[in-house]
Amino acid sequence: MLADAERHMPKGLQVEADQKFFQGSLDQAAVVVHGRHSHEGGPRAAQRHRLVMTRKIPALGPDPSHPKSLLWNPHGATLQEAWTALGAPAGALAVIGGPEVYRHFLNVGYDAFHLSRAPRVRLPGGRPVFPEVAAGRTPEDVLASHGLKPGPQEVLDQAADVSLVTWRR
Repeated sequence: MLADAERHMPKGLQVEADQKFFQGSLDQAAVVVHGRHSHEGGPRAAQRHRLVMTRKIPALGPDPSHPKSLLWNPHGATLQEAWTALGAPAGALAVIGGPEVYRHFLNVGYDAFHLSRAPRVRLPGGRPVFPEVAAGRTPEDVLASHGLKPGPQEVLDQAADVSLVTWRR
């Protein structure tokens, strides 16, 4: 799960080592893409170029909340059209969720997907990583079914039992 039923990330999922990895990865990206309920936060969030996926507009539109953002409906504009309209430099794209955004990019194709696990945290009725997880599949099953393969497990916080596996094509 990404968040609880109210779409909030509980303290148990806010692990310092995971957040450090997350923010460091975003610092390497030219563009961050997410849904309207997801955001990266952090000290450099306002400086990042971002695409906010939404079905509420036909193609592309301004994001009144963030000057370096653009609202994007992938059914009305391609990723390349959105990137160009955003005026972002070439580089890596970081996809930070939510579930429908992650699903969209499963079909586009990830080069890498970083999956963190905090097995001691339980979020009944929470927001799954992928919509298929709500139907009983694991995130690992979903990633494997789209051609990604797991790398070695990295322990991010031994006391909290939080780990990270990077899945690649």
